[in-house]
Amino acid sequence: MKYSNTLSLGVSVCVSLSQTFTAWCNSHLRKAGTQIENIEEDFRNGLKLMLLLEVISGERLPKPDKGKMRFHKIANVNKALDFICSKGVKLVSIGAEEIVDGNVKMTLGMIWTIILRFAIQDISVEETSAKEGLLLWCQRKTAPYRNVNVQNFHISWKDGLALCALIHRHRPDLIDYSKLRKDDPMGNLNTAFEVAEKYLDIPKMLDAEDIVNTPKPDEKAIMTYVSCFYHAFAGAEQAETAANRICKVLAVNQENEKLMEEYEKLASELLEWIRRTIPWLENRVAEQTMRAMQQKLEDFRDYRRVHKPPKVQEKCQLEINFNTLQTKLRLSNRPAFMPSEGKMVSDIANAWKGLEQVEKGYEEWLLTEIRRLERLDHLAEKFKQKSSLHESWTSGKVELLSMKDYESASLMEIRALMRKHEAFESDLAAHQDRVEQIAAIAQELNELDYHDAVTINARCQGICDQWDNLGTLTQKRRDSLERVEKLWETIDQLYLEFAKRAAPFNNWMDGAMEDLQDMFIVHSIEEIQSLITAHDQFKATLPEADKERVATMGIQNEIVKIAQTYGIKLSGVNPYTNLSPQDITDKWDAVKHLVPLRDQMLQEEVARQQSNERLRRQFAAQANIIGPWIQTKMEEISHVSVDIAGSLEEQMSNLKQYEQNIINYKCNIDKLEGDHQLSQESLIFDNKHTNYTMEHVRVGWEQLLTTIARTINEVENQILTRDAKGISQEQLNDDLFNYLLYLYNNFFLSLSLSLSVPQGEVEFARIMTLVDSNNTGVVTFQAFIDFMTRETAETDTADQVMASFKILASDKTYITVEELRRELPPEQADYCISRMTSYVGSGAPPGALDYISFSSALYGESDL
Repeated sequence: MKYSNTLSLGVSVCVSLSQTFTAWCNSHLRKAGTQIENIEEDFRNGLKLMLLLEVISGERLPKPDKGKMRFHKIANVNKALDFICSKGVKLVSIGAEEIVDGNVKMTLGMIWTIILRFAIQDISVEETSAKEGLLLWCQRKTAPYRNVNVQNFHISWKDGLALCALIHRHRPDLIDYSKLRKDDPMGNLNTAFEVAEKYLDIPKMLDAEDIVNTPKPDEKAIMTYVSCFYHAFAGAEQAETAANRICKVLAVNQENEKLMEEYEKLASELLEWIRRTIPWLENRVAEQTMRAMQQKLEDFRDYRRVHKPPKVQEKCQLEINFNTLQTKLRLSNRPAFMPSEGKMVSDIANAWKGLEQVEKGYEEWLLTEIRRLERLDHLAEKFKQKSSLHESWTSGKVELLSMKDYESASLMEIRALMRKHEAFESDLAAHQDRVEQIAAIAQELNELDYHDAVTINARCQGICDQWDNLGTLTQKRRDSLERVEKLWETIDQLYLEFAKRAAPFNNWMDGAMEDLQDMFIVHSIEEIQSLITAHDQFKATLPEADKERVATMGIQNEIVKIAQTYGIKLSGVNPYTNLSPQDITDKWDAVKHLVPLRDQMLQEEVARQQSNERLRRQFAAQANIIGPWIQTKMEEISHVSVDIAGSLEEQMSNLKQYEQNIINYKCNIDKLEGDHQLSQESLIFDNKHTNYTMEHVRVGWEQLLTTIARTINEVENQILTRDAKGISQEQLNDDLFNYLLYLYNNFFLSLSLSLSVPQGEVEFARIMTLVDSNNTGVVTFQAFIDFMTRETAETDTADQVMASFKILASDKTYITVEELRRELPPEQADYCISRMTSYVGSGAPPGALDYISFSSALYGESDL
């Protein structure tokens, strides 16, 4: 490798390099217990130069000459130079004589060559070496730090942050990087120098003031100093790598030992489980009952579903662990694992095979025993099921057949009981076959020597005894029902006749009670008189109705007589009707009580209708006066604004007086409201004596007040507009103005005017294009005033505003934000800036604004 050792150095650079190289040399010489003071003097005899090379290379150089003559010194220096060349370094223009003569440039060049070869050449980072490798190492270490961007070995290190970042990256306990400031390079550099010297054994080789004040610090000095950091931290990284390698080896060994222990443990547990399970599966003692055998089968199923699957998984995992362990041992050059005696994989497989053989025999035995007991349990269950169904059917049957419910039943109920009994007899005959089946099953269980035959026999005997008793009670109930049925047939005919006559008479009484209690609403004397006539007609029918009542009650008396004669117990309820004799009597008494009450109500309503008629006439007399008065005033107001002459103030005064006259009429409206209140309290809602309702009068009165108020408001608006727009009295007197005002006031008091263009009037047509540019046929009052203002006053235009902006912009077609803020008040400047669009023409600076489109938008000529 060829190193450049020719240095073109100024005085200041030489001094800086001399200081750096001296410090670097001393950092190695002090390991040999010596140092240099002056780099160009102390290496002249070659002794310390040879010592330096021995320290940094770790090799022995030839024995130096001890003489002090010049040729001795040249010989020593040549020995050093020869050693450097032996390391592949080609020295150019460096001879022993220059070093002996104290040539500072040659001396520094030689030291630089030594630094490159022994401190920088061996640096290797990601396939880069020497200077590039050192630079890449610095970039990788400082990449995460803010304000640090290492691109070279001169200006990238001026602020000191890169050096502090290197230290913090490897020893964060030495520097608090968050407190460093980029604007304090002196402080940063001195901090790095002091920390490196005190804690990292890196001597101070640079001067902070020289680095900061030099536009481009010396690259060789920086490289020399930074290489010390690389070697200091690289050693620590190598130690860490060695420790990691040892830990990795130990971790592999520990993991292998753990796998061995786990295998031994799993193998022992699995073999123990197999040893305990096989005796349980070999037990062939049968149970006496199906339930017990089913429990054995369920236990075996639990074993297959719950207990065995985890053991299968354990066996599989055991084999996997064994194979994995052997593979890891082979890959890590360890001897193969040999389990304890009896715990080999083959031993476990043999034990497992024996377990499965016993398991298969146990399952076959269980199924055989269950099939053997299944037949007996089936017969016993069938007996219990049929017995339970029969007992459920017979439950309550003895009590039902022993009931005497027919003694208090009606004929219809007795007939229903008879049909129900016939259905029971049919059901009883159908159940004869079930009783015989129960007896047959019990006989078969006895023949098969069923273990619980005693219980079966007792239950079967009870069923047979109960069946005989049901037959006797069934015949006895049939005889009783037939006898009572004949006794009730005569009474039933009388019940039917009573129901046929009582129903229509009851309906007549219900209708009469409803009519007598019916609420009525009438609105005239004629209507109430009609109700009185109808009530008199009803009272004339009462004697005939009383005769029908007496005949109906006679039928009920005959029924009671028959029941007493033959000792029949009546239920008190007629099967053909819900009406009782007491119901007929009570309703008849109620009808007789309601008749005089109805008479009283009708007479009271006659008096009320006479009072209402007086109220109607009183209201109509006032309403027929007030209604026409309001209509007349409305017609007068529609012409008053045109008929009143004089100035606007005089018109206002006259209208106010007219309004006061209308308000003074309010007392008549209030009096009419009082009469209307009395009518409403009496529930009078119509009045044939007048066409005016109170609502009509209210609406008319409100319209009258609204109309006069609008007329006054119109005059007030004209006064305000005149004062705001600067229209003089002479302009108001102008013929064209008065003509439009006349049309406006005459047609629309609501500030809206509809006009058709008079034919042949050119000037009028021109005016209409201004006040109705969209040809809607409608002219608002505001449009009319704006027209008059434009005709009589000067106004600004969009062109005038553009011209003003052009002056502010110094004749440019755009304006800047700075010009707006300089020339306009802050509020107006902010308004313009927020609404002006960006200028799209060429030659304008960034942020230029378009004042032309903004000016047009102010007058509606474009969108703002």
